Amino acid sequence: MPDLPRLAYLTSLYPAASHTFILREVTALRALGFEVETCSMRRPDAIHLIGPEEEEALSTTFYVVAAGLNPVTLFRALVAALAAPGRLVRALGLAWRTALPGLRGSLRQVFYLAEAMILARRLRARGIGHLHNHFADASANVAMLTSALSGIPFSYTLHGPAELYEPEKWQLREKTARAAFVVCISHFARSQAMYFSDPAHWPKIHIVHCGVLPERYDRPDPPRPPGTHLVFVGRLTPIKGLRVLIEAFAEARRTRPSLHLTLIGDGDDRAHLERQAAPLGGAVTFAGFQSQDGVAAALAASDIFVLPSFAEGLPVVLMEALAAARPVICTQVAGVGDLVEEGVSGFLVPPGDAVALAERIGRLADDPALRRAMGARGREKVRAEFDIRQEAARMGTLFAARGGTAIRPAPYTDSA
Repeated sequence: MPDLPRLAYLTSLYPAASHTFILREVTALRALGFEVETCSMRRPDAIHLIGPEEEEALSTTFYVVAAGLNPVTLFRALVAALAAPGRLVRALGLAWRTALPGLRGSLRQVFYLAEAMILARRLRARGIGHLHNHFADASANVAMLTSALSGIPFSYTLHGPAELYEPEKWQLREKTARAAFVVCISHFARSQAMYFSDPAHWPKIHIVHCGVLPERYDRPDPPRPPGTHLVFVGRLTPIKGLRVLIEAFAEARRTRPSLHLTLIGDGDDRAHLERQAAPLGGAVTFAGFQSQDGVAAALAASDIFVLPSFAEGLPVVLMEALAAARPVICTQVAGVGDLVEEGVSGFLVPPGDAVALAERIGRLADDPALRRAMGARGREKVRAEFDIRQEAARMGTLFAARGGTAIRPAPYTDSA
């Protein structure tokens, strides 16, 4: 096997209940022979430890902010940075240039730089050859400064939509210019990365999907109560459009009283949603966060998956639902069209349109044959294009510096 760089993966919160795709990617890269150190800015609360995989990840991840609370660690990181004054000066200049206006913006950069010093010392001591960051937000700021301090190349995965709302705040142009390569999860995300960068850097912007293990969702339907069962999986926050979903569900249920909806996840909109759903009695179940196996079991016990978000990147939960051979109803936003084909594996509806959503819920509820046909097509799509092992292998090709200018890198193999 050719020499491969030791990798570090960084993100703001790891492991996280809503970011299981990162854990899957790391696991798949390790299976390919890559050594991967996981790093996180913050340590997750217990609510994110939803299964044994997350418990294991917690025990082996380096937490930057927690490390910085130790004065000795902070002092040693500063001494290490001072030992390379040229890099430190360049990193200081980069931090200054990319700071947001005002005192708060400057102070934030001071913290980012201190965190980068801690991480740079850690990565050098561990012999890391490449740093990759998921998302283009604060942790990517730290990754960029860490690279400047250490000389270790970095890359990042652009998900959206949050980073794309404020491209200047998150310095997408600067990050893309300085990155060894940029990974985008969809054609839409890649187009936005191109829009917010110099055309000279477009050849290093690639598409690698997040992914799932399709066989994890290939399980027999369990016994369940009669009726048609809908399920949602995700954060219970306003951006997910769940207030619209409950309105549409109530409308569809007026003529289909056997409909049932399960909401898997938690978030700051839960109390409002519970009040909104109260008139529907037991027709709506709030199940909280579930493990990866718990989500797979819930999908197997469902008939329809629904995702009414106002904004998304390319939702991994849609891949999970399709892998479980469940038809989906989702909003036509961002990169969703890369995964869901209207009328083939599900229905696409305008975001915020409760009438259209209710009509599609009713149509699928009334047609079991259509549900089965859509589910079968969706499963084929996920197996062909969203298997995490293949997508991680595409990441491996980029880490091995074999990606070239291909928009979709070929999967990595250990042959030279």
